[in-house]
This record gives sequence, structure tokens and C-alpha cells, in this order.
Amino acid sequence: MFTGTGTALVTPFRTDGSLDEQALRSLVQRQIDRGINFLVPCGTTGESPTLTHSEHLRVVELTLEIAKGKVPVLAGAGGYNTAEVISLAIELEKLGADGILSVTPYYNKPTQEGLFQHFKAIASAVNLPIILYSVQGRTGVNIDPPTVLRLSEIPNIVGIKEASGNISQMGAILNLVAKDFLVLSGDDSLTLPLIAMGGRGLISVASNEIPAEMTRLVRSALSGDFTEARRLHFQYLSLMDINFVESNPIPVKAALAEMGLLQAVWRLPLVSPKPESLARIRAILESLNLIERVHVARSN
Repeated sequence: MFTGTGTALVTPFRTDGSLDEQALRSLVQRQIDRGINFLVPCGTTGESPTLTHSEHLRVVELTLEIAKGKVPVLAGAGGYNTAEVISLAIELEKLGADGILSVTPYYNKPTQEGLFQHFKAIASAVNLPIILYSVQGRTGVNIDPPTVLRLSEIPNIVGIKEASGNISQMGAILNLVAKDFLVLSGDDSLTLPLIAMGGRGLISVASNEIPAEMTRLVRSALSGDFTEARRLHFQYLSLMDINFVESNPIPVKAALAEMGLLQAVWRLPLVSPKPESLARIRAILESLNLIERVHVARSN
């Protein structure tokens, strides 16, 4: 269900800071129209730490409403309070989410045993498939390969979004887990080496901007056409990199605003990019003809 390319959706806001439901509907429809394999609302890219509980549920509800079974929805439900994560996961299951993406607890930095017990408790509370999310650079804690192996033996823990940036660790995980356990890249630029080792796809930031192209890149790699996959990788590598010129999702939302797809609004503590960063983002969009492409499509 979660093989291929999934988009870590941004959450659009109005200028008054409220949730922009109309823009969200349009973004989700655009993703579906361009062939994305699955959608991931309310993750880090969706500014989930700043969403209220009701907003979190509403974003997922709207995503499900537009997706209408056309593509699976992997809803974010992670945090440092296991009981609260379980409560949210149960609510998301009732809404009809197809799965849960659950980031490692941050700030309290649990041990590997603590991580195992945390995710085991979540898995025991819901029937949904769960994708683990390991991103030490943002949370301060890593899911070590032996712990991934232990967790993979829990029936409804079906995969991991690996965003450690450590290719050796990704290889170690792939070498340990069963072949049907999904190892997905959490970094656009590391997708090709991960798939070459046996990874099954990507949860992407860049696919907010270029869903069709990132889907084609991953599909080509999974089918063994690495010539085409490499071509697309290098064609869009500058965009993958510029999306992290400042903290995600600052650059990607700035890019989407330049493309006319949402308003340039972030919630504190995130702020708009520095002028020099925005100039670089604009230059990349222009070099890839993304601004013109969107403007032409909208005028038609």
C-alpha cells in the first residue's frame, strides 16, 4: 500500500494563520491528478507540532475526503507522550486513515528499549499498518537496526521511513528485516541508493512541488530503469537540495507560494526564509521552468 512515492504534505495557512482548507483541497487534488502513490498529511513537513488537535484531525479528514480511496493516506501520529499518540492514532483510525506514520519521541530521548515499548504500545492499540519514522537530526534519537528488526516482527508495524542520512544504517536495516518490510527513504536525494539496496520507495518533500516527476523517478528505479531514474535525479537534485537551504518546510512552502499554490504563511517558531534564500529558491524554480509551468496550467 505504501510502496512508491508518498508526499509529505505541507499544511497551507491563510494570512490570519488559520487553516486554508480550500488550498489544502487543491494541493491534495493536484497530487492525485499527477499520479502520486500515497499521501502523508500531518508530518513534520505539515508543521504538525503547531497544529491543534482539531486541526490535525481536520487536515487528515480533508485529505481522506479528496483522496476518496484513489490513493492511500498515511496520517502522521507521533510524539513524546505515548498515551497521547495512542489516543490520536485511535481517532485517525476511526476517521478512515489507511495507516499511521509515527516519528520517534523527541526531547525525552528514550533508550532503544523505550523506543521498542513505545511503538509496541501504539501498534497494540490500533489495527492500522504503522510506518516508523526515524529522523535523529530532528528528534535526537535514532532507531538502531536491531530495534527496527524487533519492531518489524510486530505484525502491523510494516515499514520505516529512514531519514537518518546514514546509508550504512539503511543497508544494515535492509540486511536484517524480512523482504516484505518496507524501507522508505526520508530524504529525496538518497532515494536512488536506498532503492538500489532494496528500498521500496520514498516519502518526499520535493513531490509537493513536482509530484509527477518524483513518482516517475521512483517508479523507474523500482522497475530497474536506473538510467531514467538517474536522469530525473540529477535534473531535480537542485530542487531537492534547495528545499533544505533552511529548516523544512520553510523552503518548500516558499516555493509553493512562488508557484501560486498557497499563501506564504508559516506558524511560529517557523518564519519566512531569508531574502537570499528566497532568491535562490526562485532561481531554481525558474531554471526548472516550474513557475511558468504552473502559471500556464492555471491560465488554461
